[in-house]
Amino acid sequence: PFFEKISRNIYLRAIRDGFIAGMPVILFSSIFILIAYVPNAWGFHWSKDIETFLMTPYSYSMGILAFFVGGTTAKALTDSKNRDLPATNQINFLSTMLASMVGFLLMAAEPAKEGGFLTAFMGTKGLLTAFIAAFVTVNVYKVCVKNNVTIRMPEDVPPNISQVFKDLIPFTVSVVILYGLELLVKGTLGVTVAESIGTLIAPLFSAADGYLGITLIFGAYAFFWFVGIHGPSIVEPAIAAITYANIDVNLHLIQAGQHADKVITSGTQMFIATMGGTGATLIVPFLFMWICKSDRNRAIGRASVVPTFFGVNEPILFGAPIVLNPIFYTFLVT
Repeated sequence: PFFEKISRNIYLRAIRDGFIAGMPVILFSSIFILIAYVPNAWGFHWSKDIETFLMTPYSYSMGILAFFVGGTTAKALTDSKNRDLPATNQINFLSTMLASMVGFLLMAAEPAKEGGFLTAFMGTKGLLTAFIAAFVTVNVYKVCVKNNVTIRMPEDVPPNISQVFKDLIPFTVSVVILYGLELLVKGTLGVTVAESIGTLIAPLFSAADGYLGITLIFGAYAFFWFVGIHGPSIVEPAIAAITYANIDVNLHLIQAGQHADKVITSGTQMFIATMGGTGATLIVPFLFMWICKSDRNRAIGRASVVPTFFGVNEPILFGAPIVLNPIFYTFLVT
């Protein structure tokens, strides 16, 4: 029951759903990384002009990922909060998205000398700050909307105009709170909220980025699945920031001609640790089909072989079953 409550936590779900909504940005930017740097493995290097040309779309997508995720996470959390509110008095998710993104910019982007602002912490380095912005914003909106701390317009005013005034107070309060947090941290530590969070958790990221960290993280995936709980829904929100931050670090290492040595990335998860689903079960359906003598297990293997190619291994987890099966526990964890 305890872990089920964790898996159903609306904040963890918001982080997960916010990332899922931002996946097109990640996948789109990955195309240009592949084109720009995969040929290096065969000794071919693009000219600097072409490399810059290829990496520009990356910089304007993955380079400001946290900015987007701040909005999508706020939207996901707003949807969860709205389930507890009357249908006639809902939070406007578009407004929470905008407020969260504005608040994130205030906490992560410093003004540039030549105008505009710096984007160093608007990418993967600013993800935790984006979550803070989203959580604060949506909770402020809920308090204001639930207690009618809004500007009400006459009924003959068009709904879209009325909604603007209804959102004005919660928008202002949430942004002011986030800006106040930024001023407090800046005045105390001399750096932005995003930079201070990055400095604070850097030792944790370094400690987790190794074989022991991988063992604990993906072992936790398997353990939760073993007891019948969706492991990624609990573990992924906790490691999302480090996995995508490490992608950015590895990219800069490659650009500098060095070895990409950050291990905990989404690539490690998808193509090694969880290939075919939690427990790396890609080969298991074939073992069931070709080696098992039981007709039942052969049928399960045939039914689950296609889903596991797409990382969906619930048919094998619950059909074998691997869940709550001590015989398969060691296999699932290792």
